[in-house]
Amino acid sequence: MEDPMYPEASRELHRQRQELAPSAAAAFKAFGESVFADGALPAKTKELIAVAVAHVTQCPYCIRGHTERALRKGATQQEVMEAIWVAAEMRAGAAYAHSNLALDTMNQFASKHPHTAG
Repeated sequence: MEDPMYPEASRELHRQRQELAPSAAAAFKAFGESVFADGALPAKTKELIAVAVAHVTQCPYCIRGHTERALRKGATQQEVMEAIWVAAEMRAGAAYAHSNLALDTMNQFASKHPHTAG
């Protein structure tokens, strides 16, 4: 069997990451704790947002971690799936919206090269 593309998260890799850059690791941990604490948005909602974003960024570690954290914060499986569908729509919507750039480029090209239009 081939080596997996993404190694399994482990305590050893976590420890190594901590040892190689302890102050950055501590700052990142504190940042994450601050961001995901209850505030104007409850922690559960923040985790559902993270699940959606993780699917757009396609981070398998984030997908697994934030899905589990969302469930631990009380999210239902249906809420997690709806968050994923929001992410899918936003990603597809961005591709659709950005077609304006291609259309504009095609229109500019056609106006400069009328014999190639169509």
